[in-house]
Amino acid sequence: MEQQITIEPVTRIEGHAKISLFLNDSGQVADARFQVTQIRGFEKFVEGRPFFEMPSLTARTCGICPVSHELASAKACDQLLAVTIPETAKNLRRLLNWGQLIQSHALSFFYLSAPDLLLGMDHPPETRHFLGIAAQDPQFARDGIRLRQFGQQVIERLAGRRIHPSWVVPGGVNTPLSEETRTDLLNDIPEVKNLALSHLQRFKQSLEQYQEYIEHFACFPSLYLALTNDANTLEHYDGRLRIIDQQGTLLKDSSSPTEYASWIGEAIEPWSYLKFPYYVPHGYPDGMYRVGPLARLNIAARCGTELADRELDAFRALQAGPIQSSFHYHYARLIEILYAVEMIENLLSDPAITDQRVRATAGVNNTEAVGMMEAPRGTLIHHYKVSNDGLIQWANLIIATGHNNLAMHRGILQAAQRYLGHGELHEGLLNRIEAVIRAFDPCLACSTHAVGHMPLDVQLIGPDGTRLKHIRR
Repeated sequence: MEQQITIEPVTRIEGHAKISLFLNDSGQVADARFQVTQIRGFEKFVEGRPFFEMPSLTARTCGICPVSHELASAKACDQLLAVTIPETAKNLRRLLNWGQLIQSHALSFFYLSAPDLLLGMDHPPETRHFLGIAAQDPQFARDGIRLRQFGQQVIERLAGRRIHPSWVVPGGVNTPLSEETRTDLLNDIPEVKNLALSHLQRFKQSLEQYQEYIEHFACFPSLYLALTNDANTLEHYDGRLRIIDQQGTLLKDSSSPTEYASWIGEAIEPWSYLKFPYYVPHGYPDGMYRVGPLARLNIAARCGTELADRELDAFRALQAGPIQSSFHYHYARLIEILYAVEMIENLLSDPAITDQRVRATAGVNNTEAVGMMEAPRGTLIHHYKVSNDGLIQWANLIIATGHNNLAMHRGILQAAQRYLGHGELHEGLLNRIEAVIRAFDPCLACSTHAVGHMPLDVQLIGPDGTRLKHIRR
């Protein structure tokens, strides 16, 4: 007799979703669905708007990673103008993106996932959150706050405000960097670099105690997709789009963003608002791939900075070939935080960063463009078509969480089959299913996060509508 378990809502993620687990006649988990229950309508909202509004408009897609949307949009708009933006403007955009990467990765690791790692999966949910972390390990909490604060300060000092800035514009950025701001940011680097190194070392030393989760949190072979540059080092702002297989063999290498549609398809399922991108040559759903920090470190040959390269060597030593466990998204995020701090220091140490030429201007010279970059959670694509007057006629946004959708589903199924045998409902077991999703750090839309008593209602319903089992928190 087929039965169903529902986890709704999934907690400590950025957005709203639920998980449905389907049991077979033997009571074993046979299928799993990660159902995104909110609609993202920006592709339709923006139709008819002038293209130059797009960076600011699409930044409102999210309150956590608005900079990613702003930059991907601006890159598409640069192509509509058919301009090459000043090198200083490109580097200022990179600084902004690294600031966002630091604050976003710090949020994911210290605020959303650390309660599971430090307090334990079975810790009472009433205190299994960041405030619970602060009570047990105040210094850990303070360090997480400081790292995230630094990332936000990079954004604020460059762009004028931390959330939804309007500094990035088609053709470059609005204003140059002042010498005072450059000095202030450089003065903060030693502190945050030490914090990044310290917590990376602490996490590495704790890996042995998480071996159970490493083996069962979306641990399977897959394809991996990310941007990298011509030297095949880590790249977030600009570069070539590459995809490798589970052995690390290069399947596709594209220097033109406009080619993405020929090898990335988007499937639709009737039970979720989130699309299912896949690698076209392998078909749907076999063309499953992963994006984000794990994919980036699996694809790039080097990071390109001294400390991060040293840490990448240790990361690669975990196994031969691409790292397969999605639990190691946490590890990869900490390496990327260190890398971003080093790159911010490198760029700010170059006097050219305060050059006054930061914007190119032009009219509409192309009517179709694709902007592509690496958001904290993975590859982000903005594809626009405009009229000759520059009005948006069509838009398509493929977000990182979409790219990971198939892998998240398989990861949930793998964990559910491990932890929920015969439909036994246990709060800690259910939290392990949620923790698989948190490892991917999905960003479904702007959201708020409750603290204290987290709402969760799970029911096991038989085919005749009878409630067989029930758990609530």
